[in-house]
Amino acid sequence: MIQKKVILQLALFTLVAMPLVAVVIDRLSDNVDLSVSLVGYKALWQQLTIGVVTGLVIAFLAQKLISSKLLQKVNLQYARMLGNLKFSWGEILFVSLCAGVGEELLFRGAIQPLLGVVFTSICFVAIHGYINPSNWRLSVYGAFMTLAITGLGYICNYFGLIAPIIAHIIIDVYLLIFLQKTAELDISSKMNADTQNEDSRFF
Repeated sequence: MIQKKVILQLALFTLVAMPLVAVVIDRLSDNVDLSVSLVGYKALWQQLTIGVVTGLVIAFLAQKLISSKLLQKVNLQYARMLGNLKFSWGEILFVSLCAGVGEELLFRGAIQPLLGVVFTSICFVAIHGYINPSNWRLSVYGAFMTLAITGLGYICNYFGLIAPIIAHIIIDVYLLIFLQKTAELDISSKMNADTQNEDSRFF
């Protein structure tokens, strides 16, 4: 079973290691310019606004999809794996911030200019394990996330890197909270079922 300490350590590693790799790629490639991407191509308020709006829309649609009957098993699988870790609000924000900054700097900032939006998005989703030929339900979610991440790629090209970083952080915060609540409901329903079974023995 995954331990909370391991998740937090991986988050910190993501925040430190991935930007370092991005900087190395930036130094070696003429097609990558992290400084320009970070400054952006639109005003900062526009980048922040599109990041917040896009993040909330993707997170809401992802929640609706994973809450559907079609993906109920996937929902419970991830809820039991991550939700039972009982992250505090601070830990949820820390993990989301590390992933949003570290992963976007590497994938959107350094890899995307070399491989293109679509291929980078497919690689990003595949690395996260959402594309699994042996689990078609999970792959349905993976297909949705590929479209969503592709959208973030084009937003990065038009607005700058700040927008997808903000969107990524919001998506992760939103879904981690959702999974944690799902896990709590799952535990509660199991306890109620056990209580009913205990009571039935007396009748």
